[in-house]
Amino acid sequence: MDVVQLSLCSLFFVALLLACGRPFLDKLYATVFHGRQNVDYFRISGVPPPNPLPDFDVDKAKARPYRPFRWTYHQTMSLKKMEPDYWLELESTYRERVAQRKDLYRKHGKKIIDALPGSELACRELMDMVIQFLCVRYPNQFQFSGPILYNRILNTQSNVDQENPLEVLNNNVPEDFLLTLPDPKTGLYTMVAGVCCSSLGWNVATKIGKPLKEIHSVVPDYKDKMEFSMDRYFSKMPTDKPIQRGSWGLEVGQPLWLQDDDPHFALRTTQDPNLKIEDIYLRVDWQTLRRLPQSKSIVFNFKALFTPFSSFRNESHIPHLVLKVLTEGKKNLMEYKGTWHIEHKVVPVLKEWCKEQEGKGWVPENWEVRTLDEDPYFPGWND
Repeated sequence: MDVVQLSLCSLFFVALLLACGRPFLDKLYATVFHGRQNVDYFRISGVPPPNPLPDFDVDKAKARPYRPFRWTYHQTMSLKKMEPDYWLELESTYRERVAQRKDLYRKHGKKIIDALPGSELACRELMDMVIQFLCVRYPNQFQFSGPILYNRILNTQSNVDQENPLEVLNNNVPEDFLLTLPDPKTGLYTMVAGVCCSSLGWNVATKIGKPLKEIHSVVPDYKDKMEFSMDRYFSKMPTDKPIQRGSWGLEVGQPLWLQDDDPHFALRTTQDPNLKIEDIYLRVDWQTLRRLPQSKSIVFNFKALFTPFSSFRNESHIPHLVLKVLTEGKKNLMEYKGTWHIEHKVVPVLKEWCKEQEGKGWVPENWEVRTLDEDPYFPGWND
């Protein structure tokens, strides 16, 4: 074959690929160029690798005590720079959560995991980045020998060349991931794939294919105060500046995945006079947001952490902050937060704990409540 024929064949092949569209190209790229962890995502993303934890014991590990309470309390993203060590954080609920997540996927299918055509490259890239992180951060718990990921905690193996990337994530990481890409027609960032086992009142099937403004349509003040800035932020977000934030709620028990038709959801509509303080938990969804370096997808990931409400008694300033938010927070925000069903029990107790902490000298009397300098933690948390 001479040069002219070769050139014509090459042009024909390129034209064929373009005619097949983006989904086909993504599949081809993922198949041919998947490097089996040969890509250094730390280098190409600009986010440094985490510090290894060679002595890590997952059964003894505790998550950091996130308390993302703010005053004045108004609707913002409240973004902070992500700490590279804590993109993904394993702790003592690991075995229980992974088992729970697998069971949810078996029962609910595409409400838990789904992906649209065109998201293949982003899903595989995300999986590779997660595997690299796990193997560096937890070297005795995770090893990768292409194409097998070895999970020494659960004594399982995942063949990353044969399994759905989102299922690999769900089987190894108690973390939710929602992937977005700009819509070719509108340019608006749209959810194209997700694995989510930690949602309250929604699921992957209700959000996939929707742009940010529709996904957040139920969030108070989003359209007026956040929609434009969020769309602009997504379009300009660099790979080397991931961010983190936290949202919180007060729940009866520890509901991980809860839908509107679940009997447990109905607890939010009544104030049970027999409710006990020890049955109430703080739920924190600790979240990070980052852009993937190759697919350019922006990934939103988060995990739910539960702490007994009674812990607040020994956490300096936290009762004052929570009491202020519950009793003086903006009405539409508090209705969206959904705390009414537990307020009849927690408000009187918080008042008692505030006086107790003032009596101990932990908090000055008549302290003017404000967001703590230690946010999202509390004074003395690391002691």
